[in-house]
Amino acid sequence: MVAICQSELPLRPWAEARTARLPGLNPVEPGDWLRVDEVYAAQMAYREDLLATRRDEVHALAPDARPAAEALLDAVLAEIAAKPGYSRRGGRVICPDGRAVEIDRQAPLVTAARLVQEDLVVMQQPEGAEEHILTGAVLCFPASWTLSEKFMRPLTGIHVPVPVYDDNIARRVQRLFDGLREGRPIWRANALVYADPDLHQPRREGERRKLPPDGPRWLRIERQVLNRLPVPRSVVFSIHTYVIPFERLTGEDRAALAAHRPVS
Repeated sequence: MVAICQSELPLRPWAEARTARLPGLNPVEPGDWLRVDEVYAAQMAYREDLLATRRDEVHALAPDARPAAEALLDAVLAEIAAKPGYSRRGGRVICPDGRAVEIDRQAPLVTAARLVQEDLVVMQQPEGAEEHILTGAVLCFPASWTLSEKFMRPLTGIHVPVPVYDDNIARRVQRLFDGLREGRPIWRANALVYADPDLHQPRREGERRKLPPDGPRWLRIERQVLNRLPVPRSVVFSIHTYVIPFERLTGEDRAALAAHRPVS
């Protein structure tokens, strides 16, 4: 178990009407797609370890998705160019934690993921398909799902067995994907309660996370952004994860959270 926790939460999705109701989507302010927070170095060290030791579990890319992955790398490089802590030295990026990351265009998705805290998921809609399909990802910090099980599945298949993701929500989400405009990303957030703080929480469909009634608990918040890529019918779904122990929550937060009943 690896414990990497922020000192406080930058958002509380249960506390505002615009984020508490599904799908709870909001526009992203310019320059706020990708974030760097106080645990950047720790999260990136964990990501590097997973990519080095378990790459087949945390990375997948369909051959036809390569142009989208290349476009994603370019979008990430453009976004971080103006962020404090990053600098460019020829074919390398110096990151906020001091790492020098080679811009390896033979591995565009992995290179992009080595630069930012967000997990990166490429969603594409093949010609004639009704839904977007997961065609590529670096998913180091899954919240109770497994990349190998969801790879090449459509939106409805990805969200099995989320009970609130019914046909109505599915249609609304697909319309949102269809309506995304390049340069106009949107975000949502969720809240989940876990028995331990590990960021890497893969689970297959049918497996449930166990939460001891009186044991330690951690709150996990995901800031999820949908951003259209400059490749036809291609979208990146990015996930920035925050984890804090319950004792850091205020009494007001705990009461509101209990009423909200966190879901994915």
